[in-house]
Amino acid sequence: MADQPRQGLTAKVASAGIVPRIMQSWWAPGRVVAGLRGLPERGLIAVLMAAMLVFLIAQAPGHQRAAQLDPSVPFDARMGGALLAVMFMMPLLAYAVAALVSALSRLAGRPVAPGDSRLALFWALLAVAPAMLLAGLTEGLVGPGAALSLTRGLAGLGFLVIWGAGLRALAGNG
Repeated sequence: MADQPRQGLTAKVASAGIVPRIMQSWWAPGRVVAGLRGLPERGLIAVLMAAMLVFLIAQAPGHQRAAQLDPSVPFDARMGGALLAVMFMMPLLAYAVAALVSALSRLAGRPVAPGDSRLALFWALLAVAPAMLLAGLTEGLVGPGAALSLTRGLAGLGFLVIWGAGLRALAGNG
């Protein structure tokens, strides 16, 4: 019986759609993250792994370009290393960062529950996925330069803003 409200929330999130929520996160991140509060842990893991999968795909054009310029390390080896890093190591690091932020928030006087900290971080990662795809395409097609720095900077700034707004929206409300 206690799981019934959570199933209702999961259905609500699924019916609202992920893509509209990602786009909305760029202009109202706090509201989007607050609306996702209560997402079960399996939903949080799905959000994190979806973000990591997009990040992996975003790296492919850059690795292809690098493999063409330096064939001593083939594309398959580059993508194999990226797969290990992005799909296995990054989720562990994301959980550790979320736990650290939750602990530090208590010391700062604006406590964020561990689940809320994970939600804010994982959603910020998924919300910047389109910008990461753009940065990956820029790296593969244009290569190093101002355009790549700009797209990476946009993705990084977007991540920080969305994550910060999510944490602020969830702080002290748990």
